[in-house]
Amino acid sequence: MTRLNIAGRPDWARVRTLGLATLPLLLAGCASLSGDGGIKPVQQAAQQHLGKTVQVVKSEADQSAVSDRVSELLSKPLSADVAVQIALLNNRGLQASFQELGIAEAELVQASRLPNPGFSIAKLRRGDEREIERSFSLDLAHLIALPLIRQMEDRRFASVQRSVSMEMLSLAAESRKAYYAAVAVEQTVRYRRDVRASADAGAELAKRLAQAGNWTKLQQAREHGFFSEAVLNAARAEAARIATRERLTRLLGLWGQQTGFILPDRLPELPQEPQDRPDVEQLAIAQRLDVQAAKLQVEATAKSLGLSKVTRFVNALELGYMRNSSNEAPRQTGYEISFEIPLFDWGDARMARAEGVYMQSVQRAAQVAVEARSEVREAYLGYRSSYDIARHYRDDIVPTAKRISDENVLRYNGMFISVFELLADARSQINAVNASIEALRDFWVAQADLDMALIGKPSLSGGAAPTTATGSAGPAH
Repeated sequence: MTRLNIAGRPDWARVRTLGLATLPLLLAGCASLSGDGGIKPVQQAAQQHLGKTVQVVKSEADQSAVSDRVSELLSKPLSADVAVQIALLNNRGLQASFQELGIAEAELVQASRLPNPGFSIAKLRRGDEREIERSFSLDLAHLIALPLIRQMEDRRFASVQRSVSMEMLSLAAESRKAYYAAVAVEQTVRYRRDVRASADAGAELAKRLAQAGNWTKLQQAREHGFFSEAVLNAARAEAARIATRERLTRLLGLWGQQTGFILPDRLPELPQEPQDRPDVEQLAIAQRLDVQAAKLQVEATAKSLGLSKVTRFVNALELGYMRNSSNEAPRQTGYEISFEIPLFDWGDARMARAEGVYMQSVQRAAQVAVEARSEVREAYLGYRSSYDIARHYRDDIVPTAKRISDENVLRYNGMFISVFELLADARSQINAVNASIEALRDFWVAQADLDMALIGKPSLSGGAAPTTATGSAGPAH
């Protein structure tokens, strides 16, 4: 680095003027950390979109308060909203992400502060001559670029806040979906147990009739086959119950005695009418956090490109004040300015890289918008389709199966059909009932996906849940 030294007698009036001129910058450079660690926008998003609260755990007292609140919520059977609230308070992965906000805020404050000035003192001796050299320096290039750096870090911090908010909302959606899956499996398990008990009674009756010589071995084998299938399906349902319940447990951050939480017996009833959302795409573009984060990233990159232009030729500029004294010569004072001479590197490579990074962020932001429109359309169409399917089961298939069952009961009471024909009719209803439970579950999952698609990137699962053995329950007579 080549240094340019400008020496002369100090002009204290100019020094004082320079100090007054830089006073606003010095005050701006004294940035401080906020009291909430940057969590306020996340809390606002939770309240606005979910009607829930979030809290950062920073001490044992905070953890104790969260534990007490979770215990209070777990004292009653869970609802979907209560499950979401527990996840927002108790999920440790989310708490770890909240700490990312504090890290990003610290980086913002650090970037907003002025660099510390440098002071050096040297004592030289040559024979009887003593020389003392004192210098005071300040990174002038950093001072010039400070407003641009502050703007860039502001946008980056806001992007982190939106990313954490989206992670929080995603956890809420996943917890809601896991809740519906767990309740649906609980409902299926109870139904499968009833089916198994009925099949057990039928198989025992068939065995006694065969022993009395009133039934053939083929008829008895059919009843036993249905019983075996019912036992297998009940076991599958129990396995699915364990898997779905444990997934919900993980999302809620529960352990120990907390894992004994109580779920309701049935899924919520299907609404009378579905939501009508003709403007889902416009809503998604206006309020989705990933779209907003992509826009902020483009703005931050644009600011970064502007900063590259400013520092293209001067990337290391320092201003220093020097005062040298000697016992055998008059006191020496002056100023020192050093800068880099762009003799070999004119900054064109840095400019090309900055422009490439900017266009890359622009294209990615456009892709995020395209994907947001597609995802929200998919979520809405999936929501309407799942509603139509669940309503068809509710209003047509299940009532029709019940009417058939009622007619067969009348025929049995009139001794027109046997008890085995009545049992065979009951078996034909098994698939309809199981499919109805799964259709209702899929609707509530689809609604959670739609709600998430309107505010962030959804995880479209189509009602993902472990299998509950909804296949054929065996041959019907």
